[in-house]
Amino acid sequence: MESRHLVARAADADYREPGGWAAAASGYLRWSVVGEQTGAPSTGFGVCLLEPDGCIPAHVHSFEETFYVLEGSGVISLPDGAFEVGTGDYGLIPVGTPHAWRNFGGKKFRFAEMQGPAPRSRFGGDTYLVELPAAQPVPIDVRDPRNRVFGNITAAHMDPRKQGQALLALSASMRTALLVYSGIGVKMMVDSDLGAELTTMFMVQYDPDGKAGQHDHPFDETYLILEGATDAEFDGTRYRLEAGDIAWAGVGCVHGFTNAGDGPVRWLETQSPQPPGRHSYRFARDWQYLEQALARNGETDG
Repeated sequence: MESRHLVARAADADYREPGGWAAAASGYLRWSVVGEQTGAPSTGFGVCLLEPDGCIPAHVHSFEETFYVLEGSGVISLPDGAFEVGTGDYGLIPVGTPHAWRNFGGKKFRFAEMQGPAPRSRFGGDTYLVELPAAQPVPIDVRDPRNRVFGNITAAHMDPRKQGQALLALSASMRTALLVYSGIGVKMMVDSDLGAELTTMFMVQYDPDGKAGQHDHPFDETYLILEGATDAEFDGTRYRLEAGDIAWAGVGCVHGFTNAGDGPVRWLETQSPQPPGRHSYRFARDWQYLEQALARNGETDG
């Protein structure tokens, strides 16, 4: 069977100067992990790095893009203004939206970048340089109801004891609610409620006893480990994933996770295309239960 997953180690991160349209950038490197080149037509995922004073010129994509800032500070310019973003900030860039990036501080600026569907090399990366008026950057205010595309999430937001309105960066609402089950916490970041149509991005945290049994999906998932370690299994192959590692599970890849340490393990997770309204998860244990029930009732041919 052709492999439906990949694992990329932080120690092997390969930051390169992108070619094509991105050759017009300065001080820009990208670790391209998932995409057309790895057999993932639905997902492009990588980590972008801008050196001090580095910039990426204004451009548009024929795909949807989401981002999560890992370190440093930068400015993203959009048609309605320029905005300062820093560690923990995330956002949505809809299809065809002009945008540009530049490093805002004196240190390296890194952000995870999710693209859905994956850029196609035969169409120049599905990206086109455009003009975008200059604007004075302003800080983002994630609590401002007029904010349409930005948010902020950190490790503290994953603590079930700190979900009151006074403690959250965003007003407490169902969109920002922390879902907790079986020692697992999930907090949505980018989804259809924020305006995304093709992809999702969210934060996952497993407590020391957290575990997700074997399952698969009708969409791709990508995982960037941010804290702790997890024992992951993809189509029968086991891996220990630690901070900085990235993994991808394609459609139909049966996978599961277990916390591998005494503290929490936390990761950024993306999906492309967006999950259907029903049957997003196919847990092996549920169908094995049915098989066993049928056997007990003598309803199988075995």
